[in-house]
Amino acid sequence: MYFQHNPYDDVWGAMHWGHATSEDLLVWEEHDIAIYPDSLGTIFSGNAVVDLNNTSGFGQNIPPIVAMYTNHHHEGAEAGRIDYQTQKSIAYSLDQGFTFTKYENNPAIPNPRIQDFRDPKVTWFGVQNKWVMSLVVGQVIYFYTSSDLKSWQYLSSFGQGIGNHNGVWECPDLIQLPVDGTNQSKWVLLVSINLGGLNGGSATQYFVGDSDDSEFTVGSIFSVKMGKYHDFWIDYGKDNYAGETYSNIETQNGRKILQGWISNWQYANMVPTTTWRSAMTRPREISLKIVNGVHRIVSQFISSIKQYSQPILYIPKSKSPVQFPRTEHPMYSTAEVKFNALANSDFKSTFSNALGDTLVFGYDHEINSFYN
Repeated sequence: MYFQHNPYDDVWGAMHWGHATSEDLLVWEEHDIAIYPDSLGTIFSGNAVVDLNNTSGFGQNIPPIVAMYTNHHHEGAEAGRIDYQTQKSIAYSLDQGFTFTKYENNPAIPNPRIQDFRDPKVTWFGVQNKWVMSLVVGQVIYFYTSSDLKSWQYLSSFGQGIGNHNGVWECPDLIQLPVDGTNQSKWVLLVSINLGGLNGGSATQYFVGDSDDSEFTVGSIFSVKMGKYHDFWIDYGKDNYAGETYSNIETQNGRKILQGWISNWQYANMVPTTTWRSAMTRPREISLKIVNGVHRIVSQFISSIKQYSQPILYIPKSKSPVQFPRTEHPMYSTAEVKFNALANSDFKSTFSNALGDTLVFGYDHEINSFYN
C-alpha cells in the first residue's frame, strides 16, 4: 500500500508517499517513505501497478512496479498559478516496491492550464494490450490510453452535467465488476467528491456503464443516460473517502478489493489525536447486484477478517438490553451480529468507552432503514 503521508506533522501538508505491506490486508508493517517531493512539487494521489509485461521498459529481469502520481506545486498554488498540478509523474521500482527511481522526463502529461488536474488511476486493459488512465480534470474525468505507461493519448471525457457536482471531484477509478448471479460484468467508474456527500462532506459516487463494451470506447460505455443515477453512492457513511481498488488482483469470484481513507474533510485536520492522525478503512470486496432492475454496488469485508472477529452474537427477540462482551484486543474490533424478527421490530445499539463517548445506531422498521 502507498498512501499520502506528511512526515513532519499530523495534519495535511508536505505530502510524500508512505509505504506499508501486509499478507492479509489487515495487519500491516510500515516501511520507509517510498517517494519524496522534488522540484515539481509534493506527491499527491495516484496508483502503482505491476508492469508484468515490462511495457514500460523499466524492468531488469523482474517486472517493475510503476507508480503514477500527481505533483502539487505549493508555491505555484499560493502565487495564484493555474498550472500548479502536473500529470502525471512516473517512478519505478526494481526491488519489490521499496525504493523508486523517478522517470527522467517527468511530467509525462503536463498541465494544460487547468486548476484541478490530478489523481491518475491506471489499469491494464488486456483485450487491447494497452493501459487506460482515468484522471480528474475540474469536475469531469478524462480518459487516456498508452502502450508503455510513458506516452499518453487523450481518448475522451465523462461527467459534464452528470452525477453530483456539489463538490470537488477526486480519485477516480475505472474497473470492471462482475454482476452477482450472472456471467456478465460491467464497467464501473468510482469518483470521490468533497463536500457533496449525502450526509455532508466527503463521499464517493459511482457510475455503471450501459454496456460491457470490450472495445473500450468509453462514449458507448458511459452515456448521458447515466445522469439519472446521481444518487449512486458507495455507502452513506461519512468516513470512507478516496477509496481505490488494488491493482493486479481480484478475488476468486472476480470481485475487486476496495480500501479507502477513514476521515472526512469536514473535520480531518481537527480530530484530537497525537503522534498520528487518520487511518485506512477495512478492505472490502465489491461487486454488482441487480436491484429493482438497476445495477448497484454491493460490498462485504474480505474473508480474512473472520480470523480477527468475535464469535457470532445472536440477539434474541427481547425488549431487554443485551450486553455485548468487551474486548481489549486491538484487532478484535469486528463482530458479526445477527438480529431476528426485524420485520416488525426496531432495534438500537449503543457502543461506549471508558471516556463516556458513545456511538448509537439502529434500525427503524417503519421506514425500512438503518440510522446512526
